[in-house]
Amino acid sequence: MLLIPAIDIKDGKCVRLRQGRMDDVTVFDEDPAAVAERWVAAGAERVHVVDLDGATAGEPVNKRAIERVIRACGKVPVQVGGGIRDEDAIETYLERGAEFVIVGTRAVAEPHFVADIGVEFPGHVIVGLDARDGKVAIEGWSKLSNHDVDDLARQFERDGVVAIIHTDISRDGMMQGLNIEATRSLARALTIPVIASGGVTCLDDIAALCDAEEDGVAGAVIGRALYEGGLDFAEARKVVTERTGGGAA
Repeated sequence: MLLIPAIDIKDGKCVRLRQGRMDDVTVFDEDPAAVAERWVAAGAERVHVVDLDGATAGEPVNKRAIERVIRACGKVPVQVGGGIRDEDAIETYLERGAEFVIVGTRAVAEPHFVADIGVEFPGHVIVGLDARDGKVAIEGWSKLSNHDVDDLARQFERDGVVAIIHTDISRDGMMQGLNIEATRSLARALTIPVIASGGVTCLDDIAALCDAEEDGVAGAVIGRALYEGGLDFAEARKVVTERTGGGAA
């Protein structure tokens, strides 16, 4: 069970948004690379980085800050999202040392794009599906599409993506708890791993994730709860170890 600290970057700083709203920002640190170093020191075995400005601009904006985060993580794999909508952006991040790239908006708008990059960058593509009530949101969560999450995820699985990140945007940044059933249902429909995101707030959520591992829920991206102190990373890792009998990342 992967526990993946999130580093969301806006204007070069480590921040968190509430429900993806760019006007509801909390700055947690001026130096995202220093934040990455702290998570690596705490035992994280993967780090999640999002270019929030890039997500709204449609192209990478905080590349330099993200490159510093990747360097700070050393051998710890980094997955990068936000504004990745063409092959050049993917290639740039992979060349800079990212292990995975996360594609969202263009994957939904042009699903054939995922098939193309799945062939061009095998083993490195993750699709992020941000959803509310089973429908996929796009363009930095500002719009809801007509696509069902499960249907798109199955198509992307056939196209060769290595995982799906499922975000319940009604709960992200709201400290309301994890919508584990929606993530669990999606995982049952797929054979590739599903990573939960949005709403992880406490040790009970970590325990619920562990219980869902047998259905294909492979981990969780965790943000605000870690930064505000509601969830202790070491304690969360301990719960994973106790409930699964294995390590936690």
